[in-house]
Amino acid sequence: MTRRLSAVLPASAPVGVLAGALLLCCAVSAPAQQGGEGYPQRPHADARGDLTVALTGDAIITRELRVYGEPGFRRLRRIIREADLGFTNLEVLFHDYGPEMIPQEESGGTYMRADPELARELAWMGFDVVSRANNHTMDFGPGGMRSTTRAVEEAGLAHAGAGENLAEACEPAYVETAAGRVALISVASTFDDFMRAGAQRMDMRGRPGLCPLRYERTYRVPREDLEELARIRGGLFDWADGEAGDTVHFFDGRFVASGGGYGRSSRVHPGDAARVLARIRDAGRQAKFVLVNSHTHEGGEGEYAPAEFFRDFARRAVEAGADAVVVEGPHVLRGVEIHRGRPIFHSLGNFLFQNETVLRQPTDNYRPYGLPPYTALPGHFQDTRIDESGGGFPADAEYWESAVAEVVFSGGEPAEIRLHPVTLGYGLHRSVRGRPVLAEGDLARRILADLEERSAPFGTDLAVEDGVGVIDLR
Repeated sequence: MTRRLSAVLPASAPVGVLAGALLLCCAVSAPAQQGGEGYPQRPHADARGDLTVALTGDAIITRELRVYGEPGFRRLRRIIREADLGFTNLEVLFHDYGPEMIPQEESGGTYMRADPELARELAWMGFDVVSRANNHTMDFGPGGMRSTTRAVEEAGLAHAGAGENLAEACEPAYVETAAGRVALISVASTFDDFMRAGAQRMDMRGRPGLCPLRYERTYRVPREDLEELARIRGGLFDWADGEAGDTVHFFDGRFVASGGGYGRSSRVHPGDAARVLARIRDAGRQAKFVLVNSHTHEGGEGEYAPAEFFRDFARRAVEAGADAVVVEGPHVLRGVEIHRGRPIFHSLGNFLFQNETVLRQPTDNYRPYGLPPYTALPGHFQDTRIDESGGGFPADAEYWESAVAEVVFSGGEPAEIRLHPVTLGYGLHRSVRGRPVLAEGDLARRILADLEERSAPFGTDLAVEDGVGVIDLR
């Protein structure tokens, strides 16, 4: 409405009448609120809530990808590239061994490193966003973390999970897609404590590191064992009371009397959980979809069951607004749980597993194997570590089999999950294995059968259609 008030009201009209007319005019002429009831136009495609995301496991990349052309590799790349969003967990650092790259006293096992140019290989593969909170985030201290930030940003990859202080490390990454804005929150429960980011103060800067999701272990033991444990603790530490009471804190655990046999449980750190859940709720205000990733090695009863603390946290994450929760870290496939219609992938295993071809390792990794400090080289280190561990990762096919999950959203709700079985080349030479190719035939059927079996305890029905696992959520 553009007519002037003076055209419909005389100049001598009382002030109250003029004010009322002004309010009426504004009410009539104001546009409808975004998303208002009965609003006739819906031209924005990203408002529909139709999105496909491709989720993968750990990415430890140390070699170029684009030189390969097997049909199964190219088809896998097409699945990731054709999704609206491609995600992976970046479990390697990008740097050039420069003066700021100082290996820490401890690492996640292998001191992870790759040429910074390889970040572009992940973008070429179709990934848009990476998580960075894991047990290798600080292998080379703040220098390695910062160099990785530069490399992923130069490659055009969004990232979350590591930063200059706690707030920055836990901040979501936001990705604009044609199908809707997506937020990623990245945390880790498996890490050495020095890797944990610290909070900023007005008078003191924060500590660079990862976004933590700590937990507490509780062990249940018979009363007489608890009393003996208290006596040992009292003998070892002057400050410790030798009397048991109901609880004894010893090393990294909390021991309680069970009244009978033995057992164990775990619960998430309440402060860490509250911080992350607040981030999830706020990300839901800022994005159409929210993904939560956790690097969690810990398990429950058996290798394929999630830890109690994490299963509880994952459900609370969904209740706070996460549209999907995806886990890496165990390096094996675990089951898929559906909570309130949202998927929880308890582990997608490995996507790229090229940890045996890292260029260099520090003295700290050679010394435990008695290798000569100057003449032993990386290949010798890898051989010795494998031999002394009874074969290690290369000896177990489980570590070289995984899946890529496509989650299809329709109208903002998960409608279908497609699980594509992947092989990383079990039994092949070190220079070959670790790169993903779509599995076929008997191998594909076995990988999907494992996923079906490991998902069944959660009540998840997984069907197999044309060599792909399908979970129908409609």
